[in-house]
Amino acid sequence: MRLQFSMPTPDDVRSALSTIKYPGFSRDIVSFGLLKDVQVSGADVIVQMALATNDPNIPAQIKANSEAALGALPGVGKVTIRIDIQAAPSATTPAGGAAAVNQIPGVKHVIAIASGKGGVGKSTVSANLALSLAAQGHTVGLCDCDLYGPSIALMFATNERPFADEDNRIIPIERHGLKLMSMGFLLDDGAPAILRGPMVTKYIQQFLRQVNWDGVDYLILDLPPGTGDIQLTIVQTVALAGAVIVSTPQEVALIDARKAATMFEKVNVPVLGLIENMSYFLCPSDGKRYDIFGEGGGKREADRLGVPLLGQVPIDIATRESGDRGLPIAAADPESAISKTFLAIAEQLTAGIQK
Repeated sequence: MRLQFSMPTPDDVRSALSTIKYPGFSRDIVSFGLLKDVQVSGADVIVQMALATNDPNIPAQIKANSEAALGALPGVGKVTIRIDIQAAPSATTPAGGAAAVNQIPGVKHVIAIASGKGGVGKSTVSANLALSLAAQGHTVGLCDCDLYGPSIALMFATNERPFADEDNRIIPIERHGLKLMSMGFLLDDGAPAILRGPMVTKYIQQFLRQVNWDGVDYLILDLPPGTGDIQLTIVQTVALAGAVIVSTPQEVALIDARKAATMFEKVNVPVLGLIENMSYFLCPSDGKRYDIFGEGGGKREADRLGVPLLGQVPIDIATRESGDRGLPIAAADPESAISKTFLAIAEQLTAGIQK
């Protein structure tokens, strides 16, 4: 007896495609907005997609995975996947080129500070790196892109509310020579940010494009951990000069750092280097070094990724205390060994970015 299958519907097609992840990311291709059109004619399915990439392996992988997912649907006959491929945003695209619309108005260079997992001190690194760039004489902005767990407001000891100018642009908060924006400025103490995908994208775009970043040489983006909606929104809409990966030395953190680096590579964003945070502890009583999280993990991972190890930042009581009281160590004690480490990292970054 021959089995009879009902014909597939466009909703069936979309549901099947929503199981396909964008290569290197945790978000599916439907929620990411790649799907542009679905046509069903009897048992035959035609799907139109569009994406921005310079890596031919990405559309090929998406096409193969989509064909497999749709081919497994009951009642589906011929499957046709059409992908419109556009050039990915590039920070080095000449003025007037395809990526010109992806530049953040008023900003010369955008650097993303990322990590594969939480708890590695990424916000501490972002804050002190921004201050170190400012100490070199640059105009610097720091945008806290972690909407769910913002910490920049605490680290700079302010709950000041930003306001809009006559052009309806948000005026960033200024502290220690930095221009700051964070969800922490918009929430009451302890209030959670309860946001779903579309609202996350909306807030991130507002932070990047509706804030008055005019005159900023370097805009530091303190990203949330992982490879989710926020990272996807940024890498697909902003021309990044590059990304810096922050990790601790142990393998469990380096595995996630590897994923973060792979994410940027897949969308043609250069990884500028790796920072090994909480690298070691110097006992204040005798100066003895303790490699609490292991030794050499950051260097080995940087070598594996083919990127420079920008610096090794030790666990330091003064750094933790200064961050908790709202005055990062680079501002509280610019002559300290930790501050000089961050300054050296900033110098490497500026030297590595095309002016």
